[in-house]
Amino acid sequence: MSLSEYRKKRNFAKTPEPAGRLRALHRGRTFVVQKHSASHLHYEFRLEVGGVLASWAIPKGPSMNPRQKRLALRTENHPLEYATFEGVIPEGEYGAGVVMVWDKGDYRPQHDESIEVQLANGKIEFVLDGVKLRGGFALIQIAARSGRRDQGDAWLLIKQKDEFAATSWNIEQASLDRSVMTGRTLEEIAEGRSRRQRGP
Repeated sequence: MSLSEYRKKRNFAKTPEPAGRLRALHRGRTFVVQKHSASHLHYEFRLEVGGVLASWAIPKGPSMNPRQKRLALRTENHPLEYATFEGVIPEGEYGAGVVMVWDKGDYRPQHDESIEVQLANGKIEFVLDGVKLRGGFALIQIAARSGRRDQGDAWLLIKQKDEFAATSWNIEQASLDRSVMTGRTLEEIAEGRSRRQRGP
């Protein structure tokens, strides 16, 4: 698992994003979902695999409704340090826009087969223990793109039917539209406001 493509796309003298490092022996199980207001608003789903964050761009965001299959486009691996990145990527830099830590937590594989092997085989099944996303999910590869290297493989992110499934799920509801790390909205992050204080 390499970070070369991630680093090649970014100028770390200008972007506040972490350069990070590959942690080959790291065996954690972190996941993070970041809401990214760039040229198009989208969500980025990341699973810790092999010392990096394997990443997918999800245009409509994840869903807790098993009937909603979400397109997920594989992007470059990100460093583990990216799991806590929240801020503004400046104009002129790759991915310019505002990034929010929309959800974060741990995950575990549903099978004995390693996540690395599942990823290589094009089907990953796992259980999330986040603030907003919980229970079983599957990422299933549906097409491998060729040509431009910045166009990742096409996958589907699907919520499994379990006690956490919610057919009334609406990612646009106000209660979901804050950072799980700082409590801020995208607008508050863009304005440079500090961590939101809890109040009445």
